[in-house]
This record gives sequence, C-alpha cells and structure tokens, in this order.
Amino acid sequence: MNPELFRQDIEAKPAALKRLAAVLGDQQPWPNWSADSRMLFLGMGSSHYANAICAARLRAVGLVATAELASSSLLPKLRAQDIVIAVSASGGSEETLATTRSLTGQCSIIAVTNTPGSPITELAEHTLLIDADQERGGVACRSFQHTLALHLALISRWDPRVDTTALLGQAATACADIIETSARWLPDFADLLLGPAGTTMVAPAARLSSAQQSALMLREGPRRPAIACETGDWSHVDVYLTKTTDYRMLLFPGSPWEANLLRWTTERASTVVCAGADLPATTGSTGAARSLRYAHDDIDDVRLLSEVTVAELLAAATWGAISST
Repeated sequence: MNPELFRQDIEAKPAALKRLAAVLGDQQPWPNWSADSRMLFLGMGSSHYANAICAARLRAVGLVATAELASSSLLPKLRAQDIVIAVSASGGSEETLATTRSLTGQCSIIAVTNTPGSPITELAEHTLLIDADQERGGVACRSFQHTLALHLALISRWDPRVDTTALLGQAATACADIIETSARWLPDFADLLLGPAGTTMVAPAARLSSAQQSALMLREGPRRPAIACETGDWSHVDVYLTKTTDYRMLLFPGSPWEANLLRWTTERASTVVCAGADLPATTGSTGAARSLRYAHDDIDDVRLLSEVTVAELLAAATWGAISST
C-alpha cells in the first residue's frame, strides 16, 4: 500500500469512468434471466457496500433481491432459478470464494471482478469485468466506483430512469472537478474533519455506501478512526457522542432527515462539513462549517458514483503526511 500511488489511482478515476461508459454504451453487460428469479449478492467490505445499495434499488422497483456478507451463516434458501452475484474486485476474497463454492450447482452464479482469470471466475457461469485497471496504491477506489456503475447498469434493466452511460459521463466530470479543485478545499476539510475522537461519515439510506466506503478510506490508508451512519438513523444511534466528544462529521446531503441532525449538531457545537450541497445557517442551525460543490452534484446517482472521491483525497493526503514524517 502506497499513498502516492493511491492518489494517482484516484486521479485516474475520470478517464477510467469514461472508458467504462463507452463499454456500457455498446452493450448491456448483464445476461438475461427469468423474471421470477431472486437475486443474492455476495461480497465483503467495499463489494458488500455496493451490493447492498443495488439490492435495495432492485427491491424498490419490485424485484426480490438481497445482499449478504459472504461470511454470513444465515443466507437465504435458494431455488434453481435464482441468481447468485458474487462480487470480489480481486477475485480472491476468501469468504466470497468459500460461500460461492458451497452454492455451486444450486443455481446460476455470476462473478463480478476486476481480475480476469481469478478464482471467482472459475466458479461462475458468467463473468462481468469491472474494468477498473490495476489499483497500484493497494486501496479499492476505482473498483468500488466501477462496481456501483455495473450495478446501475443492472438496475437500468428494470428502471428506465437510470441512463448508465449518461451518468458515468457526468460522474467523470464530477470526479474531475473534485480532484482539480482539491487544493482549495482539502486543507480546510482536513483541519475540520480530522478530530481527536475520529470522523463520522453520514449519508442517506439510498447512498449509505458513500458513508461506509468513506469511513473505510480513513481506516485503511492513514489508519484513523472513522465510522459510517445513515442520516435518519444518526439521531438514534450516534447523536450521543456529540455530548461527550469533539465530534466531526462529513455529511453527504439529500436526506429529508437532515434538519433533525443539524439541530443536534448545532445545540452541541459539533463540526459539520458538507460535500455536494450548500448548508447555510438557518433558524436553529449553524449549517456547515465548510461546503464543497462540484459539477452535477444535484443528481443523486452522480453523487452516489462521485462523492466518495472527497474522502479518498482526504485519506490520501493524511496518509501521505504520516508516511513522510
């Protein structure tokens, strides 16, 4: 793992997304299956974060889909017509391989991976390549983003509102904007967010993967304490820490429950930084200490694909500073 190469991996995101957009624009990568097939997504870490969003989106349009950690012993009972979608960027995740192997012969298996010819592909009838190229920094950044992109392509089969090719082009522009302006906002974000008690990443349920992956970036690279929380649930599970700690939050906007959260953070003088919207002071709320706007941040699926880049750059800079001392 290398912070300088991680930063380079992040900077390559716009070009990689454009290449993927061209591929997805030419063909639907997912095979067809029966309308009564139920879908089980398996994965660990970042793969599971992306899977959970996809499964929820599919359920929202009437399909039966679930996402489980591959390490779980409580998997759904499968039928022959069901589909297992095993996601592993490396293609070698021990838990995903073991569980997928145990399901071989019970139903169809699709592998989603960034590594052609990896062990996960040997267990699958069909393989989808993430096409994120090698991540030389040792941290999954493009592969997480590309997994979400492939999942959006799957969702588009049943939800015509999702135009995957257009979204990837817009997300590439958004990522480029975040990266190119980072010299202006990143120092302030680091000062405000890297507190002595850690950092909390908060996102709406429809984009919870952004908070989860962002927290992982701070833990995995610079080894800083960071957790993820859903915006509405925050008022039930994490608000308590605002009373006893120097509480720092990176908020990904868009939840109807933000007002509750901001009321508490204002009352307890917590630090809130927002990426993707302006949060000015209002009656009863001090708003955000610092806000970042970027191209196309008014489109929710662009946020889904792009906003993690903020935390990745924060992690790369923090990690690099630690490594140089």
